[in-house]
Amino acid sequence: MSEQSTSSQAPDRTPRVVIVGAGIAGVQTAVALREQGWRGAVTLLGDEPHQPYDRPPLSKAVLLGKADGSAFDVDFAALGIDLHLDRPVTALSPQARRVETADGPVPYDYAVLATGAAPVMLPGSEGLPGVHLLRTLDDAERLRPVLAAQHEIVVVGAGWIGAEFATAAREAGCAVTVVEAADRPLAGALPPEVAAHMAGWYADAGAELRTGARVASVAPGAVTLQDGTTLPADAVVVGIGARPATDWLAGSGVEVSPKDGSVLADGRLRTSVPDVYAVGDCASFPSARYGSRLLIHHWDNALQGPRTVAENIVRGGSEGLVYDPVPYFWSEQFGRFVQYAGHHVDADELVWRGDPAGAAWSVIWLREGRLVALLAVGRPRDLAQGRKLIERGTALDRERAANASVPLKSAAL
Repeated sequence: MSEQSTSSQAPDRTPRVVIVGAGIAGVQTAVALREQGWRGAVTLLGDEPHQPYDRPPLSKAVLLGKADGSAFDVDFAALGIDLHLDRPVTALSPQARRVETADGPVPYDYAVLATGAAPVMLPGSEGLPGVHLLRTLDDAERLRPVLAAQHEIVVVGAGWIGAEFATAAREAGCAVTVVEAADRPLAGALPPEVAAHMAGWYADAGAELRTGARVASVAPGAVTLQDGTTLPADAVVVGIGARPATDWLAGSGVEVSPKDGSVLADGRLRTSVPDVYAVGDCASFPSARYGSRLLIHHWDNALQGPRTVAENIVRGGSEGLVYDPVPYFWSEQFGRFVQYAGHHVDADELVWRGDPAGAAWSVIWLREGRLVALLAVGRPRDLAQGRKLIERGTALDRERAANASVPLKSAAL
């Protein structure tokens, strides 16, 4: 099958790729299609009214008033990308080969699902004044005056977003209390022996961290914990995770995980429906490298996956690129640059590089002696070298790897 034909299109009609979602995954898919030589139509549907933008600056520059937005530097018209803003998609109709919107259906020859993830709201707090999320540009704009007024803020959740927001709020001069139901920050991302060393970062920055603290209720001006403690709160920011935005696919035939709501893509990022792909935060995929299905809610995945999708669409047949990256993400919190590469869940050994009480250190995970994951705090060289070693499946000399003065690449066997 060539890029100019599908099984259902008329021979005189230009083939069309419809991309649902105008975040980084959707935008990068559209750009990559042109870079890969797709000569058909490309339609990009976004549910927000804003020009497509990047999300990482929202928790930093936009919140602190250092930037008004973070629009992608993409000339959609010049690339022949038909961009539709403020046009949420309501359903997928594979038999009719179209996506449904309030403004009418949009036919496709290939569809790409790039709808990202939606933040999880704290039960009972929906619609309450003073309760905020931080996911969209509008969210950041609503929070900017809160920080500027140096309000007293309670952050619910000590994950990546909670830590980044608390960092910005402290920089703005706000009083910040972070409440976390688990016994440590980043409980869903890192093991206890690693995350425990990050708890002190909050106090160092002048923020209060309360672990093992579950929220009982939220009311205007206050957050009440299950132990009866009431925390004053001019504003509450909820950062307790996100779930793939896939509810709109109900009844479409696209297989979705009952566990996490992700689209169950295959190794080429194809869904269970012919000619429909999924990429970014809304999709999980099987990783031969790690022997498990991965759901990655991070910027690099939304940047890398579109290249695979675009090339596989352009090739048009059953053969194509397999997507099996080394996951990577970073976070800036409390004056520290934190980077992570790999997947440590099945590792059988943990090795420290440097003193975790210090300003710069790393921890690596090995499986049968081979490097599978690495967390670097203020050690970007470790991350850069480690990422390459993970990609190659390199075995390491444990003693040399544990010596922080030895370049990590020099520990390779």
